[in-house]
Amino acid sequence: MKALVFNTFGGPEVLKYQDIADPVIGPDEILVRMKAIGLNFADIYRRKGNYHLTGKPPYILGYEGAGMVEEIGVNVQGISVGDRMAFADVPFANAELVAVPMEKAIPVPDTISFAEAASVLLQGLTAHYLTQDSYTVKKDDRVLVHAAAGGVGQLLVQMVKLLGGRVIGLTSSTEKAAAAKKAGADLVFLYKDNWKEEVLEETDGIGVDVVYESVGSTLQDSFAATCIGGTVVFFGMSGGDPAPVDPRMLMDTSKTLTGGDLWNVLTSHKERVRRSAELFRWMEEGKVKISEPTVFALRDGQEAHRLLESRKSTGKILLVP
Repeated sequence: MKALVFNTFGGPEVLKYQDIADPVIGPDEILVRMKAIGLNFADIYRRKGNYHLTGKPPYILGYEGAGMVEEIGVNVQGISVGDRMAFADVPFANAELVAVPMEKAIPVPDTISFAEAASVLLQGLTAHYLTQDSYTVKKDDRVLVHAAAGGVGQLLVQMVKLLGGRVIGLTSSTEKAAAAKKAGADLVFLYKDNWKEEVLEETDGIGVDVVYESVGSTLQDSFAATCIGGTVVFFGMSGGDPAPVDPRMLMDTSKTLTGGDLWNVLTSHKERVRRSAELFRWMEEGKVKISEPTVFALRDGQEAHRLLESRKSTGKILLVP
């Protein structure tokens, strides 16, 4: 089969499109012929060597995608050849064929395209647990969403609105602000402006009920923009490590800092299917919409990585074998 591989860590130029051996599935696995593969920042971090990789080169990136079942292991039940399946956390996805553990296989309804499934699972399930588990968004909650034009950000905006909240988004440019507003944000402020003061002014000096903090370096400002008794959900640090948090501040203001990680939520096949089924249902009902992805052929993986790294993209980037 063809796959996008690399032998040394580095820039996009280390990625090579070449023939490698087909995966051999185990008794509890299915073989999926990939139709669409999601590209994520984690792939860039792994390519650079920032994230640990097991095994020996050639390495294969990718953890998210969708396709058709081509073969099933002897212990697999309830899945047939030809079924439409997706996954959010299976390695070696940058290939024509992927061995997927049965417990990580997520059924894809006929109403959801392979491209939509590969675009939404990681980011959509992240937004889902953030609004359901890390903090349960309620009607009329005032919610501040960092990086509101990003993949997770746009989905967070839509889910908060779906649950009855009011969204203030933060973006780095007017172009991205337009994307956040299109997703449903009530207001959008820019990072280059004094957004903390703008948020407080917009909330009559009180602050928001919850901040979805994915930048990291802005954590202290997020707390300043949060109301007494409010919550900051920390789930990313695209802008660098956060400064330490003084627990005395938390006590004095009755504020809550909570962390979020998708892998602490997707702990069973039942959870994967339940959460993705609700996500797909919202999509079918038009309550959650996916922006048109930017699609590259898998062989053009270098170009796809360059675009994602440039931070000029606003929607999902997909690789198609």
